[in-house]
Amino acid sequence: MSEGSKGSSLAFGQVVIGPPGSGKTTYCHGMQEFLGRIGRKVTVVNLDPANDSLPYQCSLDIAELITLPDVMENLKLGPNGGLIYCMEYLEANFDWLQEKLATSWGHYYLFDCPGQVELYTHHDALKNVFAQLAKWNFRLAAVHLVDSHYCTDPGKFISVLCTSLSTMLHVELPHVNVLSKMDLIEQYGKLAFNLDYYTEVLDLSYLVDHLASDTFFRNYRRLNEKLVEVIQDYSLVSFVPLNVQDKESMRLVVQAVDKANGYSFGDQEHRSLEALMSAAVGADFHFTSTLAVQEKYLQSQDKALEEEALDL
Repeated sequence: MSEGSKGSSLAFGQVVIGPPGSGKTTYCHGMQEFLGRIGRKVTVVNLDPANDSLPYQCSLDIAELITLPDVMENLKLGPNGGLIYCMEYLEANFDWLQEKLATSWGHYYLFDCPGQVELYTHHDALKNVFAQLAKWNFRLAAVHLVDSHYCTDPGKFISVLCTSLSTMLHVELPHVNVLSKMDLIEQYGKLAFNLDYYTEVLDLSYLVDHLASDTFFRNYRRLNEKLVEVIQDYSLVSFVPLNVQDKESMRLVVQAVDKANGYSFGDQEHRSLEALMSAAVGADFHFTSTLAVQEKYLQSQDKALEEEALDL
């Protein structure tokens, strides 16, 4: 596979990014299995030199080129500096990456990326890797995973929105923001608003008002107002809720990603998807409906509106 040699032939895929612990590797594992069931040939590429425990079938591993422990030991760097060095080393060895990817050309690619946030907001190495993939006729969408428990803390949620916006502007790829681990969200506390408020990023002034009820954040109201103004002025950030064990949730994410990167599937895959969605729950999956969480908060909102109307 050389630059331009494929002509009109394209390869599609996802670059899976996000902070540590957001579920990137679990997502790649679940997505590989889900897409395999509907007939796509999936190649998972591990670009995280710190990830030495891979639950999925990995076709290409950056550990064959460089590992974080080796860099830290030999160059006496910390984990953050080591990761940056690894990404710069990958950028300097495009020929290795090109040769490895050529062996599975035509597959659907999942790139499992490192969890260092600076790599997506400030540093250019990974951004340059994605740009080079585009020159090789890859059509990629960035899937940015964010742990859904941040929704339970208004201050952290504003921080997540700023990080997501910064990542979208820096990475320069079609972007799908995903709230991961939706099945665990209520373990961290009750949401202040219904789920749609967080996924659609609606009027954030209510979030600022909610923060102002906290004596600590009250002193930073003006700062928070300016931050949410920036987010709303760009009007780019929204989220798709995800529970990897919920096939309907996975279908919605795939639909959003396919729309973002331009992938169009044939009739055979469409039939396979319909069969999978209509199939009885198998032993391999425990499909707990993500929509149950959303419905709960929508019902709570409807009840509150009814009570408000009665008071009037």
